[in-house]
Amino acid sequence: MSKAFTKEPEGDVDEDAAPDDDEAPARGPRYITRAGYDKLQDELHRLWHDERPKVTADVQAAAAQGDRSENAEYIYGKKRLREIDRRVRFLSKRLDILTVVQPDKEQEGRVFFGAWVTIEDEDEVTFSYRIVGSDEIDLAKRHISVESPVAKALLGKRVGDTVTVQRPKGPVEVSVVAIRYEL
Repeated sequence: MSKAFTKEPEGDVDEDAAPDDDEAPARGPRYITRAGYDKLQDELHRLWHDERPKVTADVQAAAAQGDRSENAEYIYGKKRLREIDRRVRFLSKRLDILTVVQPDKEQEGRVFFGAWVTIEDEDEVTFSYRIVGSDEIDLAKRHISVESPVAKALLGKRVGDTVTVQRPKGPVEVSVVAIRYEL
């Protein structure tokens, strides 16, 4: 095909730079636990006050060596700076729209956001999960999204209640064994 029918990028285009499309449009309030919010704030502080200044100094030192076109330290450093800046922008925007949910005494005895819930399935196998916001999901820690099928089925329930959880293998009945909050 002739070059006449192709559009060339104008000016300096950074092929490694991605748009800030990792920010989902707001669909109502976004909830987070206090611990989750503090973790995101700590990450933002660490990136901005510790990592970014260090990488900036490394890039300046690499640039001082001369030819930047084949300077791997310079190229990698600039890429790392873009990654840090992208994450800083994301965290700054995200922290502005999050709503911290603190459990209160009135919630005790029922499953709500932030609860640790222990359930037992039909085979008497127990599982414990914490119901958290989408920014805190961590299956290794058993933190599940408030939007997950398990959490949706459990919300508002009490110890002793039985619910049906829809899962890919088919529905399963589980009983609420314990509920606790980290106050």
